Amino acid sequence: MNKTDLVEKIAAGAGLSKVDAKKALDATVAAIKEALVAGDKIALVGFGTFSVNERPAREGINPATKQKIKIAAKKVAKFKAGAELADAIK
Repeated sequence: MNKTDLVEKIAAGAGLSKVDAKKALDATVAAIKEALVAGDKIALVGFGTFSVNERPAREGINPATKQKIKIAAKKVAKFKAGAELADAIK
């Protein structure tokens, strides 16, 4: 499912126009992004939790040259499915 399909599902499910559904989806994604950038967790009960994890710097191997390389530390977004979502997928 891509963004257009999701907008159509939201519009149909909430009785909104596709334009309003797209605005709602864009606002939701922007709010989640802002919270993650600020270092906050977003917990949607029954759906899941979005958070930011920090990966430490580490040493890796370039598979083409077999040389050791340094991989920089970075922050990554993480999603953990809630119980209801996990049960629905089973």
